[in-house]
Amino acid sequence: MRLLLSDRKLDINFIENAENKFFDLSKLTISNCIGCFSCWTKTPGKCIIRDDAVKVYPIIAQSSKIIYISKIKYGSYDTIMKTMLERAIPIQQAFIHLLNGETHHIQRDVAMKDTVIIAYGNIENEEKELFKRLIKRNSYNMNFKSFNVIFVDEENLEEVVTKEVKK
Repeated sequence: MRLLLSDRKLDINFIENAENKFFDLSKLTISNCIGCFSCWTKTPGKCIIRDDAVKVYPIIAQSSKIIYISKIKYGSYDTIMKTMLERAIPIQQAFIHLLNGETHHIQRDVAMKDTVIIAYGNIENEEKELFKRLIKRNSYNMNFKSFNVIFVDEENLEEVVTKEVKK
């Protein structure tokens, strides 16, 4: 499955079907994670907050190709993308294992992913470096087989997204 996850509306040609999913997070209701860990202990794999995030994180888990589109703020994802990724914690288990000498959570039936992160906005070089380090760290916990970070100005965003979608 291929997933396009964006923090804003996009005017692109993307055909949604059983193998291609698109979520415009700006149109969804996604609450903050409350840190209760019920998704690990009381209802394993399921968040107790019943909002639109419960439609998104299972698709994140199933997808083998993901394109994330997010404005960059202070070297990180924009608020709505960060909130959604935090709410995807049910796709991991509470248990940990060693990976390259570090402890990481065990995934809960999560596909390995070829991932493209399209980061847009007026981004300073220091923010770009910080964001690249964040993505590298995320790659271990988000089951990235490969990843590529593309920085783009907002006015060129849809053109770059269209090119990536066609690949």
